[in-house]
Amino acid sequence: MTVGTAEWTSVDGKRVVMTGATNGIGLAAAKKLAASGARLAIVARNPQRAAEAASRIGVDVDVLIADLSLQRDVRRVADEILQRYSEVDVLINNAGAMYSSRQLTPDGIERTWAVNHLAPFLLTTLLLDRLTASAPARIITTSSAAHFSAQVPFDDLNAERGYSNMGYARYGESKLANILFTFELAMRLKGTGVTANCFHPGFVATSFNYNNGILMRLGMAVGHLFARSPDKGAETLVWLADSPEVSDISGAYFMDKQIRRPSPAGRDTDGALRLWELSEAQTRTPATAI
Repeated sequence: MTVGTAEWTSVDGKRVVMTGATNGIGLAAAKKLAASGARLAIVARNPQRAAEAASRIGVDVDVLIADLSLQRDVRRVADEILQRYSEVDVLINNAGAMYSSRQLTPDGIERTWAVNHLAPFLLTTLLLDRLTASAPARIITTSSAAHFSAQVPFDDLNAERGYSNMGYARYGESKLANILFTFELAMRLKGTGVTANCFHPGFVATSFNYNNGILMRLGMAVGHLFARSPDKGAETLVWLADSPEVSDISGAYFMDKQIRRPSPAGRDTDGALRLWELSEAQTRTPATAI
């Protein structure tokens, strides 16, 4: 879980590319990273919300537009990032979603899986050469404790045989995939100076999951009475991006700035490799081996 110690002082002056920065913990983290001197580029689906977020972040922020559920958009925005930036020092895969009913993207992929797992997998692998050339560099992916109740459905990746519990089960599967992706990625990045870690932000009071009908909105509203603030949820993300303390740590799952032990399924090395290979097939582009 360690790599050779890399010289890293902070995000000051570093190029940070971040998805899911228009609200919630993403916006809170973006504000803190920008205030720390990061050269921030945010990837968002909605141009108006992206512009509003950029104005709230309060410094000059680059905005890139992409619907991360669409693989063609992920490829296009990766090309744009490569054209714009000679260095990518930090990649933050924070965008996520949960859908109460099963939906398919135009690529024929179940939408929760497409947004939460395949989008960060594809975006990261398309930017790996630039990240490696920018080393020391960091890759951070937002996961969730929802993974503890999940198994990767290797024989049903498109959730054709069931979509239970208002989509929460599928969400947990995608968050488990984030952890396995991080583990396998860290293994492949050994010796490159690029680290890969993921984290659970805790249950945070945001607008997440408000797109799934009145019952879900009411449930989330009640839950928010006991939730932590977006600023609190963003603390570990900002720390993973900024702090020299984690320069020699890779392949770990964090909560509250501490390494936590994921579920047994999240520690399955064979499963991590199998998921990587299946993800390559689902994105139809084998990732370049490191």
